[in-house]
Amino acid sequence: MTVKRIKPNILSSDLESSRAFYTDVIGLHGGQGLDWILFFGGETREVQLSVMTMDIKAHQHPDVSIEVDDVDDVYARAVAASAEITYPLTDEDWGLRRFFVRDPNGAIINITQHA
Repeated sequence: MTVKRIKPNILSSDLESSRAFYTDVIGLHGGQGLDWILFFGGETREVQLSVMTMDIKAHQHPDVSIEVDDVDDVYARAVAASAEITYPLTDEDWGLRRFFVRDPNGAIINITQHA
């Protein structure tokens, strides 16, 4: 199993202010997304930040997203370790297979794989 990228997810109640801050002040590209999430980045795909109101399907805020090449393997290891799964392994309509797991510090981690 290989980790392909790690992306922080910032919780926001004002997406328009976030869009202005991350593009105009920080200088990130993007700011497009959906009505609940915006994506910002740099010159490469590995540099990405998400700002969201709340995950539309899981109804909880993931602190970090980690993209892997084998989500089923990570899911099996999380279950074997008795880690708390807060959103089940799901094939999403937008082309991701993912689940949420709580880390020992209480952070919710969104583990994803492109389908």
